[in-house]
Amino acid sequence: SFAKKIFDRGMTVPAIFFLEMVRYASFIGSQMLVFFGPVITTFIQSEPYYRLAELLEDRKNVELLITELEKLEKQ
Repeated sequence: SFAKKIFDRGMTVPAIFFLEMVRYASFIGSQMLVFFGPVITTFIQSEPYYRLAELLEDRKNVELLITELEKLEKQ
């Protein structure tokens, strides 16, 4: 899962901070990711990048990801 990958890389706390900051503007943020995608994906893999953009489109997904990250961090 996406949360497990974040946890395995030791990026749980920064990811939670980021998600908390963009939670209410997640749709706008996802659209910005799509807009800048052609430039950014020349430097990184495009599939995970666009999956993140799709994930951020719905605020419920952001809440779910934060919850999953917090569960993994407590274990």
